[in-house]
Amino acid sequence: MDSAPVVISSQERFTGRVFRVRTDELRYGDGSVHRLDVIEHRGSYGIIAVPAERGIVLVRQYRPAVARVLWEIPAGTAEPDEDVLDGARRELAEETGYRARTVRSLGTFFMTPGFCNEVMHFVHASELEAGEQSLDDDEEIETRVFTLEQAYELVARGEIADAKTMLALLWLQSDRGELVPGRADN
Repeated sequence: MDSAPVVISSQERFTGRVFRVRTDELRYGDGSVHRLDVIEHRGSYGIIAVPAERGIVLVRQYRPAVARVLWEIPAGTAEPDEDVLDGARRELAEETGYRARTVRSLGTFFMTPGFCNEVMHFVHASELEAGEQSLDDDEEIETRVFTLEQAYELVARGEIADAKTMLALLWLQSDRGELVPGRADN
């Protein structure tokens, strides 16, 4: 592909609490025109919270989109104009009750770039202090600390089945540098 398609038109279809949906009409280099539905999302955080050298904080909740209860790393939607590290601290505290003395950015990824512009900012949180959760009205979240071995067992049993959590586990068994240099949203 030599050049990006040209957007001929764009029509908003839906606006919700977390995302918007629009339909774009695109003209490609060969002259063909195609329609594409796009989800616009303001971004999110995935927090790799480590209370001990071989441990990880996971949250368990029902995910209506896949009709399953899953164990995952704490994660949540960014607030408008929110600093990445501040937002990650906020999400960690809200979902788990843990407060992190130390946080560092690991990189930013497109989650599903085929139809959604969401970027997830991965953050490592350590030196954790336990506290009270501050859940939204529609959230029921169980929090537990697992050893890495226990987390891998959850993967094998299908209780961890999301890419962000699997990526977090891979990072924990690596040299723990940045996940990627630079950022997806640049």
